[in-house]
Amino acid sequence: VVEKGLQNVTLDDMAAAGGVSRSTFLRYFRTKDQAVVVALETHAERMADVLRARPADEDDWSALRSAIEAFVLPIYLKDPAGALAVTRLILFTPALSGQHLERQDWRTPLARALAERVGVSGPVPIGLSVKVAAAMQCLNLALAYWAAEDGKVDLVDLLDEGFAVLGGVAANAEPKR
Repeated sequence: VVEKGLQNVTLDDMAAAGGVSRSTFLRYFRTKDQAVVVALETHAERMADVLRARPADEDDWSALRSAIEAFVLPIYLKDPAGALAVTRLILFTPALSGQHLERQDWRTPLARALAERVGVSGPVPIGLSVKVAAAMQCLNLALAYWAAEDGKVDLVDLLDEGFAVLGGVAANAEPKR
C-alpha cells in the first residue's frame, strides 16, 4: 500500500498480503481504508498499557510522553523512510486521513489508563482527558510537520518541542484531579 498508494491497491492485493482470501478479508474489514485505520488503532491499547505501567509519582506529561515514545520511536528509529511513507499515506490520502481522524479514539483508552495510573476510579476527570487530548494533538502536529518537511527535521526533536510547551502550560495551571 505504501509503495503503490492506497488507490492503486486492490482488496485482493491486501488480502493476499495478509495471507487470507478476499472473503475472509471482507469479514473483518468493510473497505481497504478501514483495514489501514484499524491496524493503527491496535497501537492505542499498547500505548495505554505503557501508560499504566509508568510510576504513579511520575508527572502526567512525562508518562504520556513515554507512552507516545513507546509507539513512535521503535517504528521511527527502525525505518525512518518507511515511517515517513506510512505517515504521508495516512495524512495525504483523503479517505484515510478522514477515517483516521474520525475513528481516532485513542483518547478514551489513554485517558482511562492515565486515571488508573494515579488511582482514580470512576469517571475520568476532565483534566486528565484534556491532558491526553493535548498529548495526542502534539503527536499529530509533530507527525504532520515532520511529513511536510519530508523527514528533514527530527521527529523526536519535534515531540520534545511540543511536550516542552505542554509542560510549560501545565506548570502554570495544573488542573485538579
